[in-house]
Amino acid sequence: MKEWQKVTVVLGVFFAAYFIPLDSPRVSGAILEAFFMLREYAREHVLFCLVPAFFIAGAISNFISQAKVIRYFGAGARRWVSYSVAAVSGAVLAVCSCTVLPLFAGIYRRGAGLGPAVAFLYSGPAINVLAIILTARVLGWQMGVARALGAVLFSVVIGLIMAFLYRKEEAERAAVSRKNVASAGQDERTPLQILTYFATLIGILVFAAWGRPTEPVGVFNAVFQVKWYIVAVLLAALIYEVTRWFGHEERTEWVLATWSFAKQILPLLFAGVLVAGALMGRPGTDAGLIPSAYISSLVGGNSLLANLLASVVGALMYFATLTEIPILQGLLGSGMGSGPALALLLAGPALSLPNMLVIRSVLGTQKTLVFVLLVIVMATVSGMLFGMLVG
Repeated sequence: MKEWQKVTVVLGVFFAAYFIPLDSPRVSGAILEAFFMLREYAREHVLFCLVPAFFIAGAISNFISQAKVIRYFGAGARRWVSYSVAAVSGAVLAVCSCTVLPLFAGIYRRGAGLGPAVAFLYSGPAINVLAIILTARVLGWQMGVARALGAVLFSVVIGLIMAFLYRKEEAERAAVSRKNVASAGQDERTPLQILTYFATLIGILVFAAWGRPTEPVGVFNAVFQVKWYIVAVLLAALIYEVTRWFGHEERTEWVLATWSFAKQILPLLFAGVLVAGALMGRPGTDAGLIPSAYISSLVGGNSLLANLLASVVGALMYFATLTEIPILQGLLGSGMGSGPALALLLAGPALSLPNMLVIRSVLGTQKTLVFVLLVIVMATVSGMLFGMLVG
């Protein structure tokens, strides 16, 4: 950090401490709410969502052949294969906009093209099966179908646009990746062993993060009741696989790669959660700096402003997996239009202020802004069209 930057930070902290109106109940409540949200995030998402995701990202960077990643997700891969796989892979991952980040960073740094990587980044949190089913049950089948179709279509379209806009950089990046592949050695494990190893890791992530459904959906409730037994079996399988199939140095490299992702992503996530909590409070509360009643009063009807506002609010707020459904149920009951509700559903689970900070550290400021803008614009347009169709 340069000296002028250090001075700016020091002055910023000083003026903030000097001028923050802590006597205001709204301000003091928002500060407290930020730490409540951080505590909730740490308790519910770090151990059982982010930690498994970090280990998967570390495994991708160490044990997935770069040639395989480039073959299926690289700039020269068949588009229908790379984009279709990226767009539907989130159906089995019950992850939020933050948990998907280590996985996205892992495949992107391993050589995946910008388009397929961004398609996975968007679709991962947006189309898990439980979220789609609960959306249809609670908010109506039209909303459920629109959410599923919109998420898949969004991921492909946004990925294609990003790949087109940065095609020159992607070509240069692909050339570097091909050189790295040419100098890489052969994998010591069989494809079946690698597949089994990653299936075990993904299984641990899916079942450890499996939440109690807000609505009674038979099989999902049944899985929730036995999820820790499944996780215990998978952990035992993982210990066997790691000790028998990998050497000591490889295990050490895996842990170091996992820590590398964690130390890059966690501080940005925690900072983003604090800011999001202060601005808007935890979902379902009205303790943030921006009153929830003010927001809900602006998202009635199906105007351009209502859909745009819903998209922007959804993009900034942090939604844990499935929490967006009861929140939207309450907002619809308070007068929110169907179009803005879909716009928030399409922008919210895939984006949040915390995850934008991390995406910026991976893609850079410009690509992150383009990605966020594309999500907001497409969510706004989709919301308006849906509002016109359903009335």
